[in-house]
Amino acid sequence: MGGGQKDYPTLIEDAGGRNESVLILDQTRLPSEAVMLRLVSLEDAAHAIRVMQVRGAPLIGATAAYGVALGLADDAGDTRLNHVIDTLAATRPTAVNLHWALARMRRVLQESALAARRDAAWNEARAIATEDKAANAAIGQHGLSLLQARQQGSRPINVMTHCNAGRLATVDNGTAISPVYAAHAAGLPVHVWVSETRPRNQGLLTAWELREAGVPHTLIADNAAGLLMMQGKVDLVIVGADRIAANGDTANKVGTYLKALAAKAHGVPFYVAAPLSTIDFACSSGDRIPIEERAAEELGAGDTPVANPAFDVTPAALIDGIISERGIVRPGTLEQWNA
Repeated sequence: MGGGQKDYPTLIEDAGGRNESVLILDQTRLPSEAVMLRLVSLEDAAHAIRVMQVRGAPLIGATAAYGVALGLADDAGDTRLNHVIDTLAATRPTAVNLHWALARMRRVLQESALAARRDAAWNEARAIATEDKAANAAIGQHGLSLLQARQQGSRPINVMTHCNAGRLATVDNGTAISPVYAAHAAGLPVHVWVSETRPRNQGLLTAWELREAGVPHTLIADNAAGLLMMQGKVDLVIVGADRIAANGDTANKVGTYLKALAAKAHGVPFYVAAPLSTIDFACSSGDRIPIEERAAEELGAGDTPVANPAFDVTPAALIDGIISERGIVRPGTLEQWNA
């Protein structure tokens, strides 16, 4: 494949179109090398989600949908369907898009005739992937208005983000980075402060894709964020989300809460960008969001006792707005989108 970022899609079907496999960009190999990995089975898809070969709530959901299709290759009966969905559901607890996609697949397939289930699974997985692209493109256009409002002459608009919520976290376009891409395409001068996001260094993935897209950016240590805000070098913060509770409390990669606190202290607007599928209207508040505890080995601390929560929860009171494909609203008014 060539050198441009579009040469490396995050998730595509086998070019043969025979409903046999999908290709993913193995994100555990980034940024040192871009390698496409073939998934041919339920086990492949579950492993890819579990070990973070695919990352980001929207992409996890789409991968899980294709995982259902792969898992039904030899048996599409109810017992097998339940096993496939249960296996994928157990891979990551916090990202609600995973469970949203699996519930959607279950509903559609249970309504399908047994003989039609395999084709129905592939068709629904395609629909989920296509809808994700469109939703994220719309998020970019809605978020663009926030950047345009802060444009002052030729001075770059300085956006801070955390973790990776660019196109690598989605089927395409990204969530938190989608407004940045829209601004860059529109000719607005924009610069991104990219938080490294320990311990998995997911900020390096953001830096990689921004470099591939030609968007000015600077990688920073996580703990430099507060200083940059204090110095007036940040115009707004936009982050993604793995789950948004009905009241607007938002779970995102650990370290997001600290950025929200710093933003509030220094009067920096703080936004969350995510598709509607990331909002869990059945979850009343952030204290009901399960927080994934990752392996101690990720911190490389040897025999030292380790706590390694993958996510934290930013209270709705610290969030100025949530950007979805339907627009931008205050966190406390999400119920209007529950249709």
